[in-house]
Amino acid sequence: MNSRRTVVLVALMLAVSLILAPAGNAAAKKIKVAFALLWTIDDMGWTTAAYNGIEYLKEQMGDQVEVSYTEKVLAADAERVIRDYARKGYDIIFGTTFEHMDPMLMVAKDFPKTVFEHCSGYKTAPNMGNYFARMYQGEFLSGYLAGLMGFKNVGTVATNPIPEPIRGINAFTIGLIKGLKEAGHKFDPNNVNTVVWLKAWRDPINETTLAETLISRKHDLIRQMADTPDSSLAACAKGVPAIGYGADAAKYGAKCVLVSPIWNWGPYFVEVVKQVQAGTWKPTPYWGGFDKNNIALTDFNASVPEAVRQKVLAQKKLLVEGTDNIFVGPIYDQKGKLMIPEGKKATDKELLTMRWLIKGVSGKIPD
Repeated sequence: MNSRRTVVLVALMLAVSLILAPAGNAAAKKIKVAFALLWTIDDMGWTTAAYNGIEYLKEQMGDQVEVSYTEKVLAADAERVIRDYARKGYDIIFGTTFEHMDPMLMVAKDFPKTVFEHCSGYKTAPNMGNYFARMYQGEFLSGYLAGLMGFKNVGTVATNPIPEPIRGINAFTIGLIKGLKEAGHKFDPNNVNTVVWLKAWRDPINETTLAETLISRKHDLIRQMADTPDSSLAACAKGVPAIGYGADAAKYGAKCVLVSPIWNWGPYFVEVVKQVQAGTWKPTPYWGGFDKNNIALTDFNASVPEAVRQKVLAQKKLLVEGTDNIFVGPIYDQKGKLMIPEGKKATDKELLTMRWLIKGVSGKIPD
């Protein structure tokens, strides 16, 4: 009898342990997440925005995640850094700039059980997705604000002549013209936004020089597009208003900035980690905007009138709700050629490959 009871007791204990063990292990297992960052976390722009997203991930998921990152991962070093994280058993690895795409793809092929996520590229694999945010929505709102306030001779310090900045220039100009028209301001429809090119993502010295040059030519508003706030800072030093970009330029001393559209990566990082936890992650190209909380606007400058604020916020509400009619025709290029017919909305493919500037922009796309 005693031996029989012992056998039954042991069997029961074993059954209980088998039932509880998976749940206990699952609860204890942390998701290991790694980030390859383009520059330093205090760069006041692109990488700072990514770091803010990392901090959001840690705040939201606490001890469910183990997070690491490496700064200043340029193209030449990207494969080594990403491969090292994969070898160390990280579950998810994020490459945070276009330059990481091809190196990440090479590593992804060698580590099929690891999830890879790449920012701003277009290549995918069975275990590698890509993600981006619709910053052009924030740029449209910034231009709309500027137009409502009567700025009709904007000077833009652009970065690299590839579709992303080109798309942003066009969206800003569409918003600018919309605001000017609604507010009843007279303007030259062929020349409301003059663009000069930095041909870099960050170059503080040349950003300052180009901004000062635009100001000397009587441009009434400076639009920053670089990953550093120096063109905005240069405008403030000369008493000219500015529009920030990427991160909150006012936070870094550019107090003349009317508003800054900013990257908000945290919600996407959390979404991906939760998908991996649940086993539902798929390598789907992702492009979220205000509707996914991947873009945000900073607080308005005190000089922005309340009526202007409310109009901008009304347009933002539409974007939050998923109504994005920014690139709905008719839209013409600089030479007057109809690029988007009346009533037609540009496709994502057309936006992602955009290589032309709209009517209203002064300046050419360099080779």
